Amino acid sequence: MAGTMSPESSDEFRKAALGLLARAPAKRLAELITEPPAHDYLRAPEIGTVMVRGRAGGTGAAFNLGEMTVTRASVRLSGSGTVGHGYVQGRDKAHARNAALVDAMLQDDADEVETAILAPLRAEENARRAATATEAARTRVEFFTLVRGEDE
Repeated sequence: MAGTMSPESSDEFRKAALGLLARAPAKRLAELITEPPAHDYLRAPEIGTVMVRGRAGGTGAAFNLGEMTVTRASVRLSGSGTVGHGYVQGRDKAHARNAALVDAMLQDDADEVETAILAPLRAEENARRAATATEAARTRVEFFTLVRGEDE
């Protein structure tokens, strides 16, 4: 993998990138991939379901919460032979293909993909989260307790 990432951190970087690609708006991701590289499908985009698990209180025993629709795709870039995978929530086959393409391109040239695709998506996601937090903060209610004289 090209770039300044060390092998120890490349797995975590890729994991974070795949999460970002899955959460990115499909239309925006398509806009950022200006020229999709030539590729072959190892697994054409297909729709299926996965079981979502939860924990009561975040620490309790695991339980099956329900199923969620996902779309997955795997591609191999024609030039380098690099394999990329994409999993996205919902039924958007183009989004899964684009996520897989970016994953493969990321393994070939992390610096270029970071600058052209991941950094803008990360900045936009941070802006969306900040706007949501600001909106939520406007509805925050602060409670306080009054001490009555006979309670002392």
